Amino acid sequence: MGGREAAATEEAQDPVHIRIRDIHKSYGDHHVLKGISLDVLRKKTNVVIGPSGSGKSVLMRQVVRLEKPDRGQVLVDGEDYAQLAGMALERKRRTMGMVFQQSALFDSMTVFDNVAFPLREHTKLGRNAIRERVMDRLESLGIGAAHAKWPAELSGGMQRRVAVARAIVLETDILIYDEPTTGLDPITVQTVDELIAETEEKFGVTSLVISHDMASVFRIADRITFLYYGEVKAHGPPGALLDELEGPTMEFVKASGVSWDVLAGRKDA
Repeated sequence: MGGREAAATEEAQDPVHIRIRDIHKSYGDHHVLKGISLDVLRKKTNVVIGPSGSGKSVLMRQVVRLEKPDRGQVLVDGEDYAQLAGMALERKRRTMGMVFQQSALFDSMTVFDNVAFPLREHTKLGRNAIRERVMDRLESLGIGAAHAKWPAELSGGMQRRVAVARAIVLETDILIYDEPTTGLDPITVQTVDELIAETEEKFGVTSLVISHDMASVFRIADRITFLYYGEVKAHGPPGALLDELEGPTMEFVKASGVSWDVLAGRKDA
């Protein structure tokens, strides 16, 4: 095996997909991220949680390079996304898919056209190849029969499935969910939790979930990071993490209203 192939094989076996190291981000005099460091595990569900204003969404924007951090590294398979620019950044960014709050589907497009949109914008695939790829993703997620429907005709859970199909249609290997359960009823929240696990299993993606929903977090997470106003206060598997909580982070967990016994009963990942 040649050097490049050997390196690629070693890379693929690395259990850490993204290494975030000493990330700082300020807006004027407001220092939002204060030296964030954490590992995002490959093909696992990694959840970042914390109170409003703690920097969760700002951190997400640094990871996908919607913004450039003031300092620090975002190493994806060893390559520092924080230093990329132009076409190199654009190519790498396509390896990440986003599922936004409220799904962010185009109301004027059918389900099929919503999912096909990234392929039409970023590839040179022909009509037949696009149709095959889109229908494969929709059917894999159990919504092939809805391809001709409009977003307004779908339930909240179905809309999230369409959003996931659109996010993975470019062969992404990292899927980032920005508050995926916001505004949903408890039954639909559980459906979305199952969708995250299902997508990870079927497509082998690494999931990074930004959330404030404590019950959801402890159902789906393999690793949890607690942010508290720009600093990592705890990071680890769900069961072990509860032993590390103290001060304001403990208060945040208890204030969620989720039974402590339920949380403590969550198995280690």
